[in-house]
Amino acid sequence: MAKKSIKKRIKITKKKKILHHPCGRDHFNAKEPGKKRRNKRRKKQFSKAYRKTLLQHIK
Repeated sequence: MAKKSIKKRIKITKKKKILHHPCGRDHFNAKEPGKKRRNKRRKKQFSKAYRKTLLQHIK
């Protein structure tokens, strides 16, 4: 059974990397350093261990 809620929040690349947006991007960012704010704009990769379980739920 595919989990549609997971599919909407992640992106699977050609080489099976699973990307997601980091949490805590909505508000209260003004007091954080600029480096941290910039890093939140990029998508992050899930760990290899977690990638297996995610791929099982998505299929």
